[in-house]
Amino acid sequence: MSVRKSASLAVMEAMARRTIEALPAEFAKGAQDIVLRVEDWPEPDMLGELGLEDALELTGLYDGIPMTEKSFADPAPWPDTIWLFREPILAEWRDRGDVTIEDLVAHVTVHELAHHFGWSDEDIAVIDRWWE
Repeated sequence: MSVRKSASLAVMEAMARRTIEALPAEFAKGAQDIVLRVEDWPEPDMLGELGLEDALELTGLYDGIPMTEKSFADPAPWPDTIWLFREPILAEWRDRGDVTIEDLVAHVTVHELAHHFGWSDEDIAVIDRWWE
């Protein structure tokens, strides 16, 4: 099976949904209302807001208000969304060559969920030594 066929948008979304469904109970409730979007590439405005020029640098994005900053008194203008970007994920998977596509999709999904729970990149790095 080709790389493209084995990691279509639908297949990648299914991988991410399985990751969310397998969360420990203390995180599952907080993740239940998140919208999951899997697209081929990030939009140019997303890259611009993050100061990125190369779309391959962005494998995922959390768009929302972290749970640690939410107030029930504030109306939510849009749902919290986790974006996964298929082409950058596939490029990283091919470049790394040492992880399965399922593991990489799970890693990106969990990383973006961590932002939803209010963790910074530094907080995530303390427990997730993925890049070492």
